[in-house]
Amino acid sequence: MANSKWSHTALLVIDMQNDFILDDGLMRVDGGKAIVPNVIKTVERARQHGILVIWCDGGIYGEIFWLKVVREHDPQGRDVELFRRHLYSQGKVGPTSKGSPGAELVDGLVIKESDYKLVKTRFSAFFATHLHSFLQTAGIHSLVIAGVQTPNCIRQTVFDAVALDYQPVTVIVDATAAATPDIHLANIFDMRNVGVATLTLQEWCEADA
Repeated sequence: MANSKWSHTALLVIDMQNDFILDDGLMRVDGGKAIVPNVIKTVERARQHGILVIWCDGGIYGEIFWLKVVREHDPQGRDVELFRRHLYSQGKVGPTSKGSPGAELVDGLVIKESDYKLVKTRFSAFFATHLHSFLQTAGIHSLVIAGVQTPNCIRQTVFDAVALDYQPVTVIVDATAAATPDIHLANIFDMRNVGVATLTLQEWCEADA
């Protein structure tokens, strides 16, 4: 049953896709595999409370939304950042190409029928997407973030959320990851310094008591 305390909150799950997580992923984030269990638990907790889960890749659970925020690219790389276009050249199947196994969610994360999928082609889930208008229409003003990776998609999404006056913005520090722990912690430090709440999964779960 949805908890009214969380009715204006959304969980953004960012880029938890095979190409970013698996050992043979084309854009593997070294710390990504270790956080999969905590991301699964974060999603489960959100669903229990009716929190809007957005999978940057999404869906709707009672008063809480579940949104899926994912990267998907044109197989020819025509919508990819310029610095990555070489990865799609000469007939290669580039990272997170639409319809490829690498673009699928990692095992353990499942989009349900009522979920909503938001596709992005840049680091921030807000850039050139309808995420902000979607959240405004849903009455969402508080965001919780999980996924990969901390200095890129997590950080840019968080800083855009802060600029758009979402409050509070919370990053689950052990359900997000970067290539190394030092990179992860440095970016967590920077986000904390702009007013972002940086909680462990346990601390976040205890906060709903």
